Amino acid sequence: MCFEGVSLVIRIDHVTFSYGEENGNTSGVQDINLNIDDGQFIVLCGESGCGKTTITRLINGLIPHYYEGKMSGEVWVNGGKVTERPLYDTAKNVGSVFQNPRSQFFNVDTTSEITFGCENLGQSEQSIRERLERTVQDFRLEKLMGRNIFHLSGGEKQRIACAGVSIMEPDVFVMDEPSSNLDASSILDLRAILAFWKSQGKTIIVSEHRLYYLRGLADRFIYMTAGQIEKDYSAKEFERLTEQQRADMGLRAFILEDLQPPEISPLIGEQMELRNLCFAYKNEPETLHIHEDKIPANRIVGIIGNNGAGKSTFSRCFCGLEKRCGEVIWNGKIYRPKDRLNICYMVMQEVNHQLFTETVLDEILISMEEESREQAEKILAELDLTDFKDRHPMSLSGGQKQRVAIASAIASKRSILFFDEPTSGLDYRHMKEVANVLRQVRDTGITVYVITHDLELILDCCTDIVHFEDGSIIDQFHMNEVGLKKIRNFFLKGVSEA
Repeated sequence: MCFEGVSLVIRIDHVTFSYGEENGNTSGVQDINLNIDDGQFIVLCGESGCGKTTITRLINGLIPHYYEGKMSGEVWVNGGKVTERPLYDTAKNVGSVFQNPRSQFFNVDTTSEITFGCENLGQSEQSIRERLERTVQDFRLEKLMGRNIFHLSGGEKQRIACAGVSIMEPDVFVMDEPSSNLDASSILDLRAILAFWKSQGKTIIVSEHRLYYLRGLADRFIYMTAGQIEKDYSAKEFERLTEQQRADMGLRAFILEDLQPPEISPLIGEQMELRNLCFAYKNEPETLHIHEDKIPANRIVGIIGNNGAGKSTFSRCFCGLEKRCGEVIWNGKIYRPKDRLNICYMVMQEVNHQLFTETVLDEILISMEEESREQAEKILAELDLTDFKDRHPMSLSGGQKQRVAIASAIASKRSILFFDEPTSGLDYRHMKEVANVLRQVRDTGITVYVITHDLELILDCCTDIVHFEDGSIIDQFHMNEVGLKKIRNFFLKGVSEA
């Protein structure tokens, strides 16, 4: 498709779209004009709700064929109008990887999942076998073949999702916040996949909050606010911006190496003693083996480690969610699992499992020992949730749900709060708000443990780090000068060379 002599793969021409009320909101995009050349790598960036995801849905045909609403204007992909093509036809040209890869899986085993798209398109068995062999080699998936998808880590699921799209050999790849649930190592794997697609001359559109791993790959950064494109930066123009300028735009860090932690006054905190926190899931080898150790208390403690290191299992055992799992000794008192259920509150990574009521406000009220609407609304205001207090929690975006779950934890007034990836899918402003709230909670004497892959959050508020590997604590340190070197080495190893 050519317009004015330029080879275009995608053209969005004066598109305005607003979601129907059944989708929980009516926001969308207004008068979007965007041309994307063949082989370009585009990053859509901006605060939550700015319209990034809507643009990805316009390109892959989910709008208007799945998400209903009011639409004007036209979208062309490879010369055809998306509105006039059936969704399966657009899928031949546009491969999509969603924020949560589980939402696009159709099979239980990895091999069947990767080949599903080709089978669905009616390709021959010989062609599928050849493509599978090539894809497994390109993505280094030999060790993941024939595995149960539900036994994979988040990063491994993401690789399977990417392979399942890549095997169909589309011209365009669309990804919606692909790094939001990944650890540092898996983000490097994701970067390698994107670099591979770029080397093949594919057109790539990525909607993202995390930007640092896209440095050196992206050709353009499309900055959006309030449903409109505010600025179209070349890669060089975007890199010339200072970190403060990007922060003022509500964007996450672009050059992690330049991040500095704020001054943290030395804290002489208490410690909790851990005894026999060992655990194995049914028919699985032991995934947690802490026979005796101590961890900081009365602080904000970041818990780090790659996917599968045992962090989430540790949090479940610590909070008493897994029975018969050791003892915690604190202030001279022994807390067994049943006791710990009463002093701990855990916000899980999959927050949908923790939302029960009809409105956001009710969600906060049921977490309180004594209901106080005034206190509940104060907590909602601190997390920028006041405008959503009467909305159904399940109608919110992923980042908004995350903040509702955090608000519920704070409202519970438990002595120990555990957060599993509390900033997953959050933009810069809301990440800062979460960090500020965690500091306020810490200042009231509550102990906060944060499982996180978010270096920006760690540098903003964590006082200590506990590092997990293979189900054990391998290191602990304060966030002082020595700790800063350790944490940077963990998160940035390989990023600069990638």
